[in-house]
Amino acid sequence: MQQSTRALKPVASATLNGRLLSWSFKEIRHGQLWPVSVALTLIIACVFALSALAERMEQVIVKQGRDALTADLVYRSANPPPETLNVKSLPAGVNSASMVSFATMAFSDQEMLLVTVKAVNSAYPLRGDLQLSSDSTTGSHVSSGQLWLEESAMLALQVKKGDVVTIGDADFVLSGTLEQQPGLSFNPFQQMPTAMIHSSDIDKTGALQLGSRVRYQQFFTGTEQTLQQLKEQVVLTPSDRWRDENSRSRTNDMFTRTTQYLSLTVAIVVIMAATTLVLTCQHYVAGRRQTVAMLKSIGASKRWIGRWLLLQVMLLFVIGAVFGVAIGYGLEVLLRLPLADLLPDPLPSYGVTPLFVSIMSCLFIGIPALGIPMINLLQTSASNVLQPSLQKSGKSWWLVAVPLLPMLFVYASNTLVWIVLAGMLLLFVVLGLVAIAVSRFIGTFTLRPAMALAVSRLNRSSMASGLQFGALSLSLMLLAIVWLVRTDLLQDWRSTLPANAPNAFAINIASYELEGYLQHLDAAHIERSQAFPIIRGRLVSVNGVDAKLVKQQQDTDAVRRELNLTWAQQLPSYNDTLEGEWGSENGVSVESEVAEALNLRIGDTLGFSISGQNIEAVVNSIRRVEWREMKPNFYFIFAPSYADKMPGAFMVSYRIEPQHEAMIRSLSAQYPTVSLLDIRKMGDKIQSLLSQIVWSITVLAVLGVVAGLLLIFTLLRLSIAQRQMEIRLYRTLGASKQRISTTLWCEYGLMALIAGVVASLGAEASVNGLLYWGFDFSLRFHPLLWIALPMVTLVVLSLVVNSLIKQLLQPVKNGGLS
Repeated sequence: MQQSTRALKPVASATLNGRLLSWSFKEIRHGQLWPVSVALTLIIACVFALSALAERMEQVIVKQGRDALTADLVYRSANPPPETLNVKSLPAGVNSASMVSFATMAFSDQEMLLVTVKAVNSAYPLRGDLQLSSDSTTGSHVSSGQLWLEESAMLALQVKKGDVVTIGDADFVLSGTLEQQPGLSFNPFQQMPTAMIHSSDIDKTGALQLGSRVRYQQFFTGTEQTLQQLKEQVVLTPSDRWRDENSRSRTNDMFTRTTQYLSLTVAIVVIMAATTLVLTCQHYVAGRRQTVAMLKSIGASKRWIGRWLLLQVMLLFVIGAVFGVAIGYGLEVLLRLPLADLLPDPLPSYGVTPLFVSIMSCLFIGIPALGIPMINLLQTSASNVLQPSLQKSGKSWWLVAVPLLPMLFVYASNTLVWIVLAGMLLLFVVLGLVAIAVSRFIGTFTLRPAMALAVSRLNRSSMASGLQFGALSLSLMLLAIVWLVRTDLLQDWRSTLPANAPNAFAINIASYELEGYLQHLDAAHIERSQAFPIIRGRLVSVNGVDAKLVKQQQDTDAVRRELNLTWAQQLPSYNDTLEGEWGSENGVSVESEVAEALNLRIGDTLGFSISGQNIEAVVNSIRRVEWREMKPNFYFIFAPSYADKMPGAFMVSYRIEPQHEAMIRSLSAQYPTVSLLDIRKMGDKIQSLLSQIVWSITVLAVLGVVAGLLLIFTLLRLSIAQRQMEIRLYRTLGASKQRISTTLWCEYGLMALIAGVVASLGAEASVNGLLYWGFDFSLRFHPLLWIALPMVTLVVLSLVVNSLIKQLLQPVKNGGLS
């Protein structure tokens, strides 16, 4: 008998080997592996589409950031650039342009006007759009002998193309209108109507003399490596500064936060897909343990079963890669249809990065997700055919390091991702405890039979129910994070640049003109800010110590240059007082970032040099200033008692609407010495940029939400599918369809309610952590979230139950269970 058994084993083994490949395909098509294949396809499709769109949008955003700088790298100084930045000294592959900015008077036959002269060379700009209009022709570069004026300057000087305008000592024939300047630089205190000339014409203006206030800028484009080498060759003085798209600026915050959001969305979609894949694989292994035990009982070796399982896994990855990439490509095309007018033409290529990221993400996630349960399945004993027993987990958990190690490398410095992961782990623990506690608490009540049966099942498998709660709520939480962070970002941007933001600044208002000027604005019902006197000064000491020697001073430019100072009866209403109280006679209010950089405290004494006199003031309050708002803001605001020591012209900001055009022209004629800075074109440009970014992150958020809903749908289907054998047993024992259906609705309705509420708690905590630590926002509460998440879960649950209920309620056919 023993010899006969040995003879049968090779025959059985050969037969099984011959049918290995066809059996694997059949297992994928008709067995329980198709959900795994769908999960892998979904991971690759979502990651490919999201990575491709994010890659394109990041390129667009980085390009916008560089266009705002008009270069990849900018050197700014109050002194002429060093010889190392001379065109002849630049490394190969680096392009350069220059600009020299200074203020001087412009004269026409009728009027005169203080203007900012921007003298540029022929290469300017390296990036961005410079639009010069002359009759029916347009240009984008300035040539020697040309003069281009902004329209507001032409109106103030009462000149047109071909008229003679004097800049300093030089006469120019006006070439035309300066329609658009590249960049988004905005400073109402330093910005006056622009006159643009060629840098070769600077000397003949005679405007630059010893002591003149000049700003020199050198613009560079090139590879990151060559530009970094260029930066290392220059020793910066206190008045020098480098700027690139990574430099902190009011406009650049928008680019930085958008890029962070793109990264966060990709990570969240991957996490949601990984969660679904893990549960899908666990479901497959649970359903195939008996099959493996049977194969072993008829003589199949552990090695052969391993080859069989490995072949199935490889086929799954191939199917997932082929369909996932194809679906992902089509999805990316569909996703950018709403962005057709915003994306550049031609589109920037995303290269092979999305393909690489999606395939590698799938492998890193799939190896532990499939490997751990498959290895455990391989350890199944042949005795399980007769007596199913609890399977030990084995020693395969080291495979978890496969995705963790690359993640540590990629996201080592990305605090947003780690905040999300920490929130996930915390939420899982909370959900498990809540699920067990709630189910047992409800079980203490006298319930209707259907609800009692539903609660009884939850209590019988507390750990399994807790895991289901965790997976469902985790997906809901991540879905909420994607949408809420997007919503709060947009709310923040729109609040800093609302539709009624000021679009005009009047400066150089003499004290005797101030009351009359403001009365004209108020009579026309024009919304305006309070008027501020402006005077230049320097911070020279902190508590008697030279300000330049303060240890933290390198973190702020408040001690490196002259500042625009003011005094006021009251602090601006749009500045929030964080510490102290306004009102002391010898006090000064300090902006919070400067106070932090200089380690200032309430009661510290600051020394200033203003118009040749030294003034001391005591810090009486610290204010938070939103610099992105187009409103008058200051580092230091002095008490009214300093008014006689700080004489200066006033400024006021207000909003011009189309119906105010005639009145503003009349006001400009009545107050010819007042300079009006019309920034409507700049505001439109910023609004256009904001609109593009809003569309970008909205499309990404929608994709994240769709992926989350699909994954939640899959999770619920798997959860209910695991009940199939139990439900059929109830039907065989005579339970009615109505009773089972009601029990299902009670069980999963309760799960949806608990998961939605607890996910809302986790999302609220995680989103506030992201906004506070990742985006530097204040804490916020989202009341609609607590209603929306349970409702979303119930809707998805309804779709799942309705799609499976008929199949689940079918009685078992004669012939036994299969």
